[in-house]
Amino acid sequence: MLIDTLKPPAVVPLTPAPQPVRAVVTSRAPVPAPPKPALPRPPAWVFAAAAFVVWAFLPTLDWMVSKWIDDPSYSHGFLVPLFSGYLLYVAWQTGTAMTSVPRPFAAALVLLAALPLRLLGGGLLFHQLDVLAFLLTVVAGVLAVGGLRLARVAAPALVFLLFMIPLPYEIEQNVGGPLKTFATAASTFALQTLGYPAVSMGNVIHIDEVTLGVVDQCSGLKMLVAFSAFAVGAVLLTKRTPAEQFFILLGFVPIAVLTNVLRITATGIVYAATTDKGTRDFSHDLFGWLMMPVGLGLLAGQLWVQGRLVVKPTADEMPAPRWAVA
Repeated sequence: MLIDTLKPPAVVPLTPAPQPVRAVVTSRAPVPAPPKPALPRPPAWVFAAAAFVVWAFLPTLDWMVSKWIDDPSYSHGFLVPLFSGYLLYVAWQTGTAMTSVPRPFAAALVLLAALPLRLLGGGLLFHQLDVLAFLLTVVAGVLAVGGLRLARVAAPALVFLLFMIPLPYEIEQNVGGPLKTFATAASTFALQTLGYPAVSMGNVIHIDEVTLGVVDQCSGLKMLVAFSAFAVGAVLLTKRTPAEQFFILLGFVPIAVLTNVLRITATGIVYAATTDKGTRDFSHDLFGWLMMPVGLGLLAGQLWVQGRLVVKPTADEMPAPRWAVA
């Protein structure tokens, strides 16, 4: 008879119930931001060369600053070097303003190109050519110190300095004449639309007994230059698509013309309403001063409208600012 041996049952180990996982919060020091790349300190000869260049072009610089002070149409010239300096500061903040191998040979070629302009400008008393020679000398200094990399990053700031040069007299006459004729016709039409019996004869607007002459200062050419500088500055500072940048640059022309027409029209209304000389002179100067804020307001309105008409691309599709191109 076979006797089956009884085997004890298998012992199943008891697993403990899962415990909730508790997050352990450890205090960590904040990761410091990477330091900005510091530009190497230029040698002493750079400061000596800069002082010599300023001394050599001091009469030209004095003429240009005097033009900014005496002619209100060029008062924006004080803002142009400040804006160029701001572009360089932003490039330094983003780390793109870095130097490379100095290019003394390229700097010498630029100086050779500036020399004929210097001689021609001094011989003909053509100050604008002398200012161009000064800007080319600055470009040569950038190449000699920072090489092609620094020159490429500083190019927008250097090109923007062209807006500080007053226009030559010949351009003011040849381009300002048609602008003055158009401003006279447009202002006359605006006054007629508002109910005033305005008639234009040449560049003179007659409103009953009032005679309003549209002189060269009222052509709007100099304001056209100022608003072109503002439009270029808006393109350099704002992140816009190429199509938007094109329309911003295209829009400064009608903005400048419209601002000038508004000024002449408002002046004609005041001249027709009163015969007091003090009131007329005050309103004439006031409307001339208001041209700048009105034009900037129109430019801001253009940027506002374009920002709502154009679908904004993603961050990857957005073109980098001009000063950030390394």
